[in-house]
Amino acid sequence: MKICIISFDYWNYDHHIVSKLQEKGVDASHINMGAYRYKNFGERFRNALSKIFLNKNIKHIKRQQYVLDSLAKLGPQDKILVLNPHNLDYETIKQIKSYTPYLISYLYDNLERFPVKDRLDLFDKIYSFEDKDVNKYGFEKITNYNYLSEQPLQCDTIENDLFYITSYDKRRIKFLRRLASRLSTMNIKSKIIVVGKQVWKEKIKQLSSNKLLNRYIQLRKTPIYIDEVLTEYRKNRVILDLMRDGQEGLSFRIFEAMALEKKIITDNPSILNYDFYDPQNILYIDKDLEILNESFFHTPYKRISIELYRKYTLDSWLEKVFDLEQTLDEKKITLYSS
Repeated sequence: MKICIISFDYWNYDHHIVSKLQEKGVDASHINMGAYRYKNFGERFRNALSKIFLNKNIKHIKRQQYVLDSLAKLGPQDKILVLNPHNLDYETIKQIKSYTPYLISYLYDNLERFPVKDRLDLFDKIYSFEDKDVNKYGFEKITNYNYLSEQPLQCDTIENDLFYITSYDKRRIKFLRRLASRLSTMNIKSKIIVVGKQVWKEKIKQLSSNKLLNRYIQLRKTPIYIDEVLTEYRKNRVILDLMRDGQEGLSFRIFEAMALEKKIITDNPSILNYDFYDPQNILYIDKDLEILNESFFHTPYKRISIELYRKYTLDSWLEKVFDLEQTLDEKKITLYSS
């Protein structure tokens, strides 16, 4: 069985799908649009001029050609999964579809953020983690997944009570200032990191703000890779999870916390409706931070059942998205019959 994953793997999550498929004996490949690079400075410069004067992104065009060239080398596929197709034009997806009888998409962002409704008719099956899009467009609901382990991972080394890392975002920054103020009144040791090219704006504000609050929020321009983030998660009791505007689905943080047996503080109200929700492990905070108390940090994590844990693993995700168990069984029957 041949399966191809096509994505722009921003955070290096998607390669886990391919690795797990390969473990199951599937001939799986990954076409990562993010792997395309400018050949030289001249090409970068020409694209910059093209975007300014022609409103045409040559890199966007070449990335799509990279996908089609890679697919041509791989040949026909039994199934192709496109993760968030907003980086692909209609005609490109149409050509991708010619390589498979079954084209799937998983939308781990809402259609409000990435409006791709004009391309979705090309897909045979569409999965989404957003309830509002599922209800409005008839997509099939699926969450993100725990890619870390089939069994919970534990860590004895604890350095902080609370950890959070995020890209620069005005709404989150505003919330983090309030959170820092609240933490300053509590006996809680935290580590909060904001990453992005625009953190200089916040640094300017910090020059004239309360120095007590500044020590709670670290600002850095350079990115932090996922392995380093997971190391930080392991050394903390609680992980903070804040939504993007318009988001309802659960982020990967929720499942990373599940794998590492870490508590979660989140402003995502949808988490209250999930079967793994337990107030001992998960604290939902809205605008009122008074609900934030020291006892949540110091009470132990309550382990969930192994059946519930397995429900959110990558294995279970793959079985649902690719109907994998049934497909592999059919293949075995065919081989046996022949």
